[in-house]
Amino acid sequence: MHDNAKQNRDDPPPSPPGEGATQPNAAEAAFDLWLNRSLHQLYDGVAAEPVPPELLRLIETDRGRRGK
Repeated sequence: MHDNAKQNRDDPPPSPPGEGATQPNAAEAAFDLWLNRSLHQLYDGVAAEPVPPELLRLIETDRGRRGK
């Protein structure tokens, strides 16, 4: 699992590199929080599902063909 996926739902999204000096205004921060919570509510269940074995097999087959 990627470190960003472990981010608390209440935390604002991380700032892109080099943009840490500017703070979003209250409306932007509220929208970001709402969006983050809404996306988690919609997609956390899907993201937690196991990867189907057939897809894993296809990935491994492709990885073998590429020599990795």
